[in-house]
Amino acid sequence: MQKHITLVTLAALLAAPVFAAPETFVVDPNHTYPRFEYSHFGFSNQMQRFDKTAGTIVFDRDARTGSVDITIDARSVDTGYGLFNKHIQGEDFLDTARYPRITYRSTAVRFDGDRPVAVEGILTIKGISKPVTLKITSFQAMPHPIVKKDAIGANAVATIKRSEFNAGKHAPHVSDEVTLSIAVEALKQ
Repeated sequence: MQKHITLVTLAALLAAPVFAAPETFVVDPNHTYPRFEYSHFGFSNQMQRFDKTAGTIVFDRDARTGSVDITIDARSVDTGYGLFNKHIQGEDFLDTARYPRITYRSTAVRFDGDRPVAVEGILTIKGISKPVTLKITSFQAMPHPIVKKDAIGANAVATIKRSEFNAGKHAPHVSDEVTLSIAVEALKQ
């Protein structure tokens, strides 16, 4: 009888659902580019990017939890024009001599079913921290077909006011509202 109970217990344990643990993904710097877009005197919307980003993303689809910890090298701003890069890095805008990094640290990740749809967090630019919610417009989790590792990727967007980060020179002629658009890919650690 004891042997029968042990076999039944073992069978029940083996049939129990497996709970996935949180997984940590490292940002792929070759496929992660935060961009920012603003109106330039009403003539056109200009889009610039940062070329160096690092960080980690923790994702647990089953528990519907996650976290994001991103650092952007503000000195890697890329406008396509060296002189303008230096202008954006100056005191009136990013002041990269004193604040070489921009950070984003999540406080919560919102899900719709098993898909993340928004990340709430704290954005820090020039030493000023403000809450910013990134709306996730696309998300994918699957094995990467080339490197053969689990990977995740997403696109996210938010709008901020640059004047709130002490970078409001020329506003409102150059728009105070800036759209952040982030393409991120990350590989499982």
